[in-house]
Amino acid sequence: MVSENEKTLEGLRVAVQMEIDGKDFYLKASHESSNEMGRKLLESLSAEEDLHRQKFEQIYQTLRQKKSWPNIKLESTGEQHLKTLFAQQVEKLGTGITALTTELEAVDTAMDMENKSYDFYKARSRTATFAAEKDFYEAVAAEETVHHQLLRDYYDYLKDPVQWFAQKEHPSLDGG
Repeated sequence: MVSENEKTLEGLRVAVQMEIDGKDFYLKASHESSNEMGRKLLESLSAEEDLHRQKFEQIYQTLRQKKSWPNIKLESTGEQHLKTLFAQQVEKLGTGITALTTELEAVDTAMDMENKSYDFYKARSRTATFAAEKDFYEAVAAEETVHHQLLRDYYDYLKDPVQWFAQKEHPSLDGG
């Protein structure tokens, strides 16, 4: 029978691999992006995934040695950085952006990856043995939600910049 500690370690191994895969995907997609906004956004997401990987590896090593989940916080400033980056690039590019089908497909794949990561981390938080483990998985899941929201915005912006501006910049045109 597999011990709780071994189940936790296996979950961490899966998490590390998911973050490695995410980092690699974002890095590759950033190199293939047809615009500066995409390159910067995807490079930043790659860095975020690498930060997650580092934290999971740190937790894994500590858990193997001490048999208890360390009190490690996810200290990411990524959310505000990513939102600021996105806003700056939108302001710079305006509606004059065109997207390749391959870029839209890459962003769609990325959103799917973020959803799967979120689902995995939420499931891990529900079965967590330690309170710090639950909190950590919840924090990572929240970051994956932010990533997905930014990717959704980017996708919508690429697909139809004029419509995106109409929705984001002027949500109510009813004169009220």
